[in-house]
Amino acid sequence: MSETSTSAADGPDGVASPFRERLAFDLDVDICVVGAGLAGLTVAREAARLGASVAVLEGRQVGWNASGHHLGTVMPGFGLPVADLIERVGLEDARELWALSKEGAEYVRATATEELMPGIGYSEGVLEVSNVDVGEALIGRLQMLAEDFATEVEGWQVDRVRSMLRTGRYFHGIHYPKAFQIDGRKYVHGLADLATRAGARIFEDTPVVSIDFSGIRKRIVTPSAWLRAGHIVLAGNVHLGAPLKRLSDTLLPVWRYAALTEPLGERLAETIAFSGSVTDSDGIDHFRIVGGDRLLWASPETTWDARPQRFGAAVQRRIATMFPQLGKVPIVEVFGGAVGVTVHGMPQIGQLRRGLWVASGFGRQGLNTSAAAGQLIARSILWGDDRWRLFSPFELVWAGGATGRVAGHFVSLWTRGASSAAGVLARYREGARARERSREARLAEANLKAGTRGPIGRPPPGAVRLAPPRAPAPVPDDEPYPHASRESERIPGGPV
Repeated sequence: MSETSTSAADGPDGVASPFRERLAFDLDVDICVVGAGLAGLTVAREAARLGASVAVLEGRQVGWNASGHHLGTVMPGFGLPVADLIERVGLEDARELWALSKEGAEYVRATATEELMPGIGYSEGVLEVSNVDVGEALIGRLQMLAEDFATEVEGWQVDRVRSMLRTGRYFHGIHYPKAFQIDGRKYVHGLADLATRAGARIFEDTPVVSIDFSGIRKRIVTPSAWLRAGHIVLAGNVHLGAPLKRLSDTLLPVWRYAALTEPLGERLAETIAFSGSVTDSDGIDHFRIVGGDRLLWASPETTWDARPQRFGAAVQRRIATMFPQLGKVPIVEVFGGAVGVTVHGMPQIGQLRRGLWVASGFGRQGLNTSAAAGQLIARSILWGDDRWRLFSPFELVWAGGATGRVAGHFVSLWTRGASSAAGVLARYREGARARERSREARLAEANLKAGTRGPIGRPPPGAVRLAPPRAPAPVPDDEPYPHASRESERIPGGPV
């Protein structure tokens, strides 16, 4: 269920970010949130709604990085596959974690729709497709999601998938009819407005210089003022800076790039008939139609920062590879952002020490997890909700620094290569089966025209071959009772 760091339909400049003041005066609050991304803003909004005084410190602007540059796909689950999640924490805890992810998705849905965010572009339906033939595995996964995790899902056969996505590259699919997508950039700015309306104060261009975690009241120093708080929530990403380097080092920075095409007209509708988001099971491609006839596609991924414009041609080639009928589509914008990926594949949510909380590591997780984390931490601080302990098995693990980046880069290349090779093999086998069926059909038709039964199939190697029955021996005409047995005419003790 991975989320990509790409922009919404109208691009990263489609929403004007109102400038919010810097922190220029000393301040005392109940909760200080470091980072004005999706998780931090959710914490701020929920805590303010519950009556706490909240200040948000953002080193740049609201949603400037990954939180403001994504496809806006919202579905249940985590980046860690559900089978691995069960293996790690057991079925019961896995169910509770999954329920939290569903709560997060519903929070985003309610916030985006009930608050009537302008231009949010809400629509339902997410399709996860496979580039290999995994029909039997699909049945087991569908049963697990539906029965054990109470998730509404549908299994799509190959024909149905290809009727919606006219490419031979995809096989089976899992359809999440209640999953949805929104304009992600407008959502993060709408969330900031809601947090402000609830009473939280957001300070942009206010980086954290140092933090003193000791004592009941923690002290946060910024370039122009200091702040005291009973609780600090570290809701930043890989850009938390020097004071929080030990936390940043537990995240592998990954830059994900995407592109928005020019309007493609009718040919796009003829190629892609599915109106929701599409993601492949390997996490390589993620795309959807926006604005009626434009394609928003995320694919290239690196562990090093680079100019987004360098990846326009790569997205172009990827689209042409998956949908050759579209050809070389014109790209109008390329953009990207950095996410923090954890070693264990789950987000970092919980209390590090008394009064110090973390909500981070949402790379490849999705909007639902950042929303769940925001709600959970706010309720933990103010209500004593201890469900954050469900994430305790996923502790902070060092991501390997520069060595980890290099390893991550090669793992990514290997994953893409292995996925491509598996897809080629699957399509070859599918073609071989189709050729064999065609040959058998032609042979049957030829036999029918010739009035023959066709060749008798050869027995398998090692099978016992039965000899054909022998014809009965001829009997002389003067023989009485030619069908009688001579043995029955013998008299015991008589002459033979």
